[in-house]
Amino acid sequence: MITNAEIASLLGELARLTILEEGSPQAFRVRAYEAAARAVEGLDEPLAAKSEAEIAALRGLGRGTARKVRELVETGRIAHLDRLRATFPPSFQELTGVPGVGPKRALALRDHLGIRSVEDLRSALDAGAVRTVPGFGARTEENLARAVARLGAGGKERRTPIGAALRLAGDVAAALASVPGVTRAEAMGSLRRFRETVGDVDVVAVVEGDPGPVMARFVALPMAVEVIAHGPAKSAILTSAGIQVDLRVVEPQQYGSAALYFTGSKAHNIRLRQRAIERGWTLSEYGLVEAASGRVLASATEEEIYAALGLQWVPPELREDAGEVESAAAGGLPRLIEPADLRGDLHVHTDLSGDGREPLEVMVAAAAARGYEYLGITDHGEDLASNGVGREGMLAQRSRLEGLRERYPGMALLHGVELNIGPGGSVDYDPEFLAGFDWAVAGVHTHFDLDREAQMRRILTAMRNPAVRAIAHPTGRIIGRRAGIDFDLEAVLAGAEETGTALEINGSLDRLDAPVEMLRACRDRRVVLLIGTDAHHPRELGNVAWGVSHARRGWVEPARVANTWPRERFLEWAASGR
Repeated sequence: MITNAEIASLLGELARLTILEEGSPQAFRVRAYEAAARAVEGLDEPLAAKSEAEIAALRGLGRGTARKVRELVETGRIAHLDRLRATFPPSFQELTGVPGVGPKRALALRDHLGIRSVEDLRSALDAGAVRTVPGFGARTEENLARAVARLGAGGKERRTPIGAALRLAGDVAAALASVPGVTRAEAMGSLRRFRETVGDVDVVAVVEGDPGPVMARFVALPMAVEVIAHGPAKSAILTSAGIQVDLRVVEPQQYGSAALYFTGSKAHNIRLRQRAIERGWTLSEYGLVEAASGRVLASATEEEIYAALGLQWVPPELREDAGEVESAAAGGLPRLIEPADLRGDLHVHTDLSGDGREPLEVMVAAAAARGYEYLGITDHGEDLASNGVGREGMLAQRSRLEGLRERYPGMALLHGVELNIGPGGSVDYDPEFLAGFDWAVAGVHTHFDLDREAQMRRILTAMRNPAVRAIAHPTGRIIGRRAGIDFDLEAVLAGAEETGTALEINGSLDRLDAPVEMLRACRDRRVVLLIGTDAHHPRELGNVAWGVSHARRGWVEPARVANTWPRERFLEWAASGR
């Protein structure tokens, strides 16, 4: 039976493709599909077991959506979705993600110049043809050329941002886990190591008994548009988003060796195989085996394989051959940060910002439900043209927050702000008004085209502002869409040490910023870090898990992260001078 997760995923895909069809994310049908996807995600009972009338009666699901759900359950497809997939293939969807393009301009580029991919757009820009499209012009062409150059995706290999890959892997794993005999189904490869982008998605399913049913379920998944391979232990599909998903089925006693092998990285696995060879053993996806006798020494768990090789178990996020094997051999791996270590969130938005989704009271209640000891509300400052908040709005919010403090005495509520770092390093408001905030983070949201020296100066200038306690998403990158600003890393880290300004690890899957390279460079420096969710909705408070996983890739230990500190220590640091 098709799962609620699969249904919600396909409704979400309908919403995304309908944006392209309608040319606007605000279209009625787009909103309807989005609401339906959220409603299905929140259901406990299986939607596939309900009649069309029962589905239509559910909150957030109308008759049109109910018909499509029943069509999916009965046929395994949605004809309208198939038509949209054919009209807007993955390469065209990628094109709409280029900053400055969007749905309407992508359609105009396709209709007038036959542009159907980012590579097509690059060629048209090189030829100076984009300016000939009605409504574009030379200035637009110049801006698009800069946007394409900032993508950081000039190579031919297609990489999928981690957010999209995680959603897909979760849907696949949930569908496979519903098959009788499957005891676990998990994403491996780059996703398990939490790389920012992946080439494809690897899934391992542990099956007791016949693997046939799980393989049959896999190749029949509704998101599959092509079956690349179909065998008793290995299969592969291509999804409607253009992502290849590889499935390997293993027996329970092989899980550990399969997980180790398919997680990688390749370089890490080579180091492990070398240690095995030195001992007269072999290591493969089937187990750690004594070469002379063929006796299996370890295979059921990763931990027993690492132990047999004389190593501490290495967390997946560290498996990049970046010194982790040497540290594991010496028993010196750090105790990496975990979600339970965090005591508060210092980057949270409300609907006062133009991009926030829920009111102050809802966001505070959601944070309190997580057991936080402190919370920073950080709506955008007035200088951000699209979503900024003026002084009167901020003062009114401060008054509301004061009333909430009585309702949540166990959680320190900080009235904060996310400031915009201007091209010269200035931030919103005057010093006197800024002094009224309990907390302030500052980030780059504009002027991404400044040169390396100018970007470094603006960051350092913001760090020296007495109101700024942390730099939010330090490079300003959007994974798969915008490369981060370029600056002298050593100079910025030195500035963070000098001023005591924290660097944020932004947990939004679109950002995961500061980058891993910056986090690893902090290991031998006195730089304070901070994990923020950048939540715009209560469910995005869960971004903390992504921020932690990203931090682990950077070898981050709990003591380095300010919001792991007890309430009194954190508040003292937050209020301290430079």
